[in-house]
Amino acid sequence: MKNKNLLTTIAVLAVVVVGGIFFSTKKDMKKEAGQTDVAKVGVLQFVTHEALDEIYRGIQDGLAEEGFAGDKIKIDFMNSEGDQGKIATMSKQLVANGNQVVVGIATPAAQGLASATSDLPVIMGAITDPVGAKLVKSLEKPGANVTGVACPQPIGQQLELIKKLTPKAKTIGVLYSSNEDNSKLNVEKFTELAEKEGYTVLAYPVPSSNEIASTMAVMTSKVDAIWVPQDNAIASAFKTVVASNKEAKVPIFPSADTMVKEGGLASVVVSQYGLGVSTGKMTAKILKGAKPAETPVDVVDQGAPIINKKVAAELGITIPEEIEKAAGEIVE
Repeated sequence: MKNKNLLTTIAVLAVVVVGGIFFSTKKDMKKEAGQTDVAKVGVLQFVTHEALDEIYRGIQDGLAEEGFAGDKIKIDFMNSEGDQGKIATMSKQLVANGNQVVVGIATPAAQGLASATSDLPVIMGAITDPVGAKLVKSLEKPGANVTGVACPQPIGQQLELIKKLTPKAKTIGVLYSSNEDNSKLNVEKFTELAEKEGYTVLAYPVPSSNEIASTMAVMTSKVDAIWVPQDNAIASAFKTVVASNKEAKVPIFPSADTMVKEGGLASVVVSQYGLGVSTGKMTAKILKGAKPAETPVDVVDQGAPIINKKVAAELGITIPEEIEKAAGEIVE
């Protein structure tokens, strides 16, 4: 009887040991295949300013809505603070850090990541013109390891808003960074549309934020209104733009809701936070197995007016009732 019990005990132990080896091996195989319980996502943000910060906040919430929150995800976040030299270094770091997917917030960041890897999935976080920036072959069929969210500026709507709020304006000055490809493309589109409508457009590119004040001093004496495209360098120093315009009081039409809140008159914008949520959901889709080459870029191009009534009052501008009713947000 004792021998029988001993044999039974040995058999049970053998089953436990073999089972343990099997599950341990299976677990190791999953790890080797990159199938872990914790998703690893690298995020590179081009510069600190409220609009891009809102995109990052939206990315986290978008991931959370798709089940990637808390201990289910580890985000490896870096910010180049507008330093072009840091973009390449940080991109390589994020690729080497074992992340399953990397996300670039703003065109320069996405371009840096795309240059750093041809294998790891790269998600564009709210890019104005992915095709023009040479990030994808087409919006419908990206074709490589890059996909994400595109947010073409509603330039036609913005120009219409300028017409309605400043009907006497004849000359529009455009302030933008000469180092950002997305800004150059939008300035070309704006200039073409505005000139067809009979406006004179004067472009004022700046190589760095240090040149904004001096450029504004020249521009405000020559234009009736100022338009600012989606531009990271200008957005990060928008308080300088507003301060430089204090005496001239030229109406400024920026392209981000955060800049209207900081002292711009009005714009037609797409929610930066909403763009971030869409980017987070796209990242989750890739984490769940979708292939970037076959995943169409998500295009978000429908905007709503945002009006700063305090600035309008300071400029002596009356907001037409139709615009106020259509506004997605009014800053008092």
